[in-house]
Amino acid sequence: MSGGLSLVLLLLIPLVGGALAWPLGRRFPAVARAVCLAALGLDLVVTIPLLHGTAALAEPGNWLANYDAPWIPAFGMDVRLGMDGIAWLLTVLTIILGMFAIVVSWKEIDEGVGFFHANLMWSLAGTIGVFLALDLFLFFYFWELMLVPMYFVIAIWGHENRRRAAIKFFLFTQGSGLLILISIFALAFLHQSQTGVLTFDYFELQRTQLNGTVAYLIMLGLFIAFVVKLAGFPVHVWLPETHTEAPTAGSVILASILLKTGAYGLFRFVAALLPAAAHQIAPVALWLGVASIFYGALLAYGQSDLKKLIAYTSISHMGFILIGVFVFNALAWQGVIFLLIAHGVSTGALFIIVGSVQHRLHTRDLDRMGGMWTDLPKLSSFGTFFILAAMGLPGLGNFVGEFLILRGAYAVAPVVAITAAVGLIPAALYSLIAVQRAFHGPADAARKVPDFGLRENAMMLALAGAIIWLGVYPRPVLDIAAPALGNLLPVAQTAMLKVAGR
Repeated sequence: MSGGLSLVLLLLIPLVGGALAWPLGRRFPAVARAVCLAALGLDLVVTIPLLHGTAALAEPGNWLANYDAPWIPAFGMDVRLGMDGIAWLLTVLTIILGMFAIVVSWKEIDEGVGFFHANLMWSLAGTIGVFLALDLFLFFYFWELMLVPMYFVIAIWGHENRRRAAIKFFLFTQGSGLLILISIFALAFLHQSQTGVLTFDYFELQRTQLNGTVAYLIMLGLFIAFVVKLAGFPVHVWLPETHTEAPTAGSVILASILLKTGAYGLFRFVAALLPAAAHQIAPVALWLGVASIFYGALLAYGQSDLKKLIAYTSISHMGFILIGVFVFNALAWQGVIFLLIAHGVSTGALFIIVGSVQHRLHTRDLDRMGGMWTDLPKLSSFGTFFILAAMGLPGLGNFVGEFLILRGAYAVAPVVAITAAVGLIPAALYSLIAVQRAFHGPADAARKVPDFGLRENAMMLALAGAIIWLGVYPRPVLDIAAPALGNLLPVAQTAMLKVAGR
């Protein structure tokens, strides 16, 4: 199978799987779930061999696979797809955590099963498309495909205040999408005015000659849009309520996958597409990252809702991502990619655990928990492990990513790096307090609920093994990402020298 065909199949398989699951779910819900699992399993089978692909795009450098076909040629739009090491890692993360999201919803979702799984699969297909698209209008198309089905997942199958949370999610994400669309068209039309050719080709638009003000405005539109999706301070306000009200599968997809599209956009479409303008906003971005770290940590510290506490920790962790991207340093960029993977695993596991707690105790309130280690030792053990992993305990995956980011940032902006490192102190506080309030203390004698069963233990063991492997042997992930970073970083660093006047 050619690499280009594989990329097309990566998109078609979940789209078709969702379309099949919808009607099947009305009469055969178990079959609908199985179809979705099989579709994602097939997607994984298609993805893994691409790591050894040798197909090359015109520039920059060699990619794992590419596909190019006409779409709307009159408007310069093509189906242009490409996969490098970064896209491969994020695609594998999307597929695997998508499978976990389906498994965890097996017993939680019992109404509208077909439509639920259709929306889940279409959102995953859109996310994969975001990572693969190298035509900017196609990127926007997949961006919308990723977000609209998630609105229905939250609004229909969420918790008590689901409609309010879904509307907030829709307004913020669609507003950011509008900024992306305006920026894309502005860049394409400026390119057309210079060359006479209307195109949305990523590499062609990268050659556009822009003056400082125009480049800055286009970059600013993309920057704001992607920081909204990253849930960085101060445009984070959609995230805590959305995560809290979403069903467990929705929270897993939102935190573990969809937030990563914001980071990916900052890499691919801000730092590498408009690098000179990106360097101009870098000081602001760095301190917004610091603010996100402290703001997320301090608000997590004050939460009694365990799910909302984990949601605020994501804001804090994404602050490290924002710093890592905008120091334009090789070590920091390696740390960003690594933390995206590790955070996806650890936070996905935490939301699965919180969903399990709510299913058993019918509450997320830490004041009504306590003593679960006595009644639910397996759940409590995994919960403690993943909270410590998210905290950045050495030997686990999150620590590697945060260490690389801080080490790289220190070489470029030492004050920012030191300040961000201080933000790890409140992270330790809220993590240990959450462990103590949820799992320790006197047990409730009247509480008679089952501990993790075979299905949940298998999920947790797989995720725990992954986070340990990432912590003790990070080299494979770094090696996969290295060629792609080697393509992106010189473009950004060359622009930095131009901005500095060297």
